[in-house]
Formats: sequence, structure tokens, C-alpha cells
Amino acid sequence: MSYFSRVEDGLLLHCHIQPKASRDAIVGIHNDRLKIQITAPPADGKANEHLVRYLAKCLGTAKSRISLVSGQSSRQKTLLIAGLDALPDSFPPA
Repeated sequence: MSYFSRVEDGLLLHCHIQPKASRDAIVGIHNDRLKIQITAPPADGKANEHLVRYLAKCLGTAKSRISLVSGQSSRQKTLLIAGLDALPDSFPPA
């Protein structure tokens, strides 16, 4: 799987985000990134906050363990999931 990589602190998750979608969903792979649709609009950091909440729920981890490393105002984002050395078998959710 090329959409994540292991680092000393945890996992880096490389994502392509589609904001203002009709539902929150992980829909597949887009250019070696995990494509995620979220309902939040791309304004005032709302999409980034919503993305962190959604991923925390999907991964079963605390929001505080997920931080945006790059792509603050881009659809191409990289997130660090601290303390995680592998993705759960149930990820990405169907």
C-alpha cells in the first residue's frame, strides 16, 4: 500500500481529500493517495478538523494523535498518526 509509510513516531497517511461531499467515506486510491470524501466545506479549516475527526473514528484512535503534516490548504494532505505502527485490518472501512 503506497498511501501510507512508517516513520519513527507512527504512520504517515497520504490522502486526497474531496470536501463538501454528500457523505463521509473512504472511496479508494487516487494517484497513490487514499481518497477521502468529507461533508465539511473547505473554509476556515473546517475540512481539516472534520478530516481529523473522521479518521480518528475510522482508526479507533484519539483525535489528539492525528496531526496535519502538510497540505493545510490543499486537497493533497499528509497526516501523522502518532503511536500507530500498522493500520488496522479493518482499514480502510468498506
